[in-house]
Amino acid sequence: MQRPDLVALTVLALLNLRPAHAYELQRQIADTHKDYVTGLPRSLYHAVERLAGDELIVPVETTREGRRPERTVYEITDEGRRDLASRLRRLLEQPDGDRTGLVAAVSLIGALPVREAARALRHRTADLESRISGWTAHMRALTDNGLPEVLLLKLDYQRALDTAELDWVRGVLQRLDAGTLDWTDDLRRAAHLPTEGSS
Repeated sequence: MQRPDLVALTVLALLNLRPAHAYELQRQIADTHKDYVTGLPRSLYHAVERLAGDELIVPVETTREGRRPERTVYEITDEGRRDLASRLRRLLEQPDGDRTGLVAAVSLIGALPVREAARALRHRTADLESRISGWTAHMRALTDNGLPEVLLLKLDYQRALDTAELDWVRGVLQRLDAGTLDWTDDLRRAAHLPTEGSS
């Protein structure tokens, strides 16, 4: 399976809030502790270049402060928004042994409408339940065939990780369903946009 491009995903999510230049994006990544983004600043500039080439983001202006180099400000396109939503949904829906994708998706979950995020997480719970059942059945079969318990510790560890993740996802879903976790107005405020119901 191809690894997700988490740098490009992050650029799209940040530009979904408001237009920015690459240096500002780098600062936002650092300020918000998106530690899954590695290889800065080179990886960021490459991601911006690829996204612009694919017309998922477009330059809107070039600025210069004093003697500093010119900085191109980018904004996300409608196609970029669709691509962002698709990438995020996929990361939220599909469990993976490497949980870096989930960390990134959770960090950027606010780019999805709350209902869409909840739907993706429900899909994930079903997959996790299936995986946990699979681990349990596999371990039982190996035990029945006389395999020593010590050789099953790795499988037991994987099952424990999936169980912990399932518990956490269920907790997030409970908060979403109860309305105690809703980021719509928070993100609009962060992007300096009017909140729903305000003039």
